[in-house]
Amino acid sequence: MSEFERSRTMPALPELVFDQAADVNLMDRWLPRDLHVRAEEPPAVTVHEDRTDEDARGLFAAHPDQLRLEWGTRDDGRYAGWLQVAGIGSGASEVTVHLSFFDGSHAPPDDVVQAALDDSLERLAEQVRMRVESAG
Repeated sequence: MSEFERSRTMPALPELVFDQAADVNLMDRWLPRDLHVRAEEPPAVTVHEDRTDEDARGLFAAHPDQLRLEWGTRDDGRYAGWLQVAGIGSGASEVTVHLSFFDGSHAPPDDVVQAALDDSLERLAEQVRMRVESAG
């Protein structure tokens, strides 16, 4: 099993950050650039990966009361992840993303996963920044 976790602070209220991250129709704006999520009958989603040109059946759940997202593969249980938003005071938030690959043979190289997590959190922060600026 391989596990990865990254965190980042964002200058926005946790509810705003969570709403941005939880919108399935906007996930392409912050997920790794080669992943695309298509909502189905909740909690089902399909994730398309450009690199392999394959679709994977997944599950996605948003828990607004906990400011938490959870996801994973639907059929084989080989992958899961979560995103947690926490308020840290002064209108700022910390976002933590955690990924678990239960079958090491399906896990990408560590440096690729860490770079993708950093890039995704950067892209989410940019989406949140644009949303805050447009609201202000």
